[in-house]
Amino acid sequence: MPTTADDAKLMYETELKESLERDFLGQHVAIVSQSRRHFVRPTFLEAALAAREAEPDHIPFVIRIGRDAAFHIGAVSF
Repeated sequence: MPTTADDAKLMYETELKESLERDFLGQHVAIVSQSRRHFVRPTFLEAALAAREAEPDHIPFVIRIGRDAAFHIGAVSF
């Protein structure tokens, strides 16, 4: 059974990726797959809050546009 994340990733890949990566590379998109709406903002938190405000009954899935992950967690090497 597909999850909210699966549906949002599919919507990103098939409907949004090309235009968002051209116009908003590096920003974040919160996708509400149930309503097929999306919200682009500079930060993860801003995108998530915009989606929750507009769609309070649904949980958005946030993707960093043009990147493999929304966050980078790394270590410093010496």
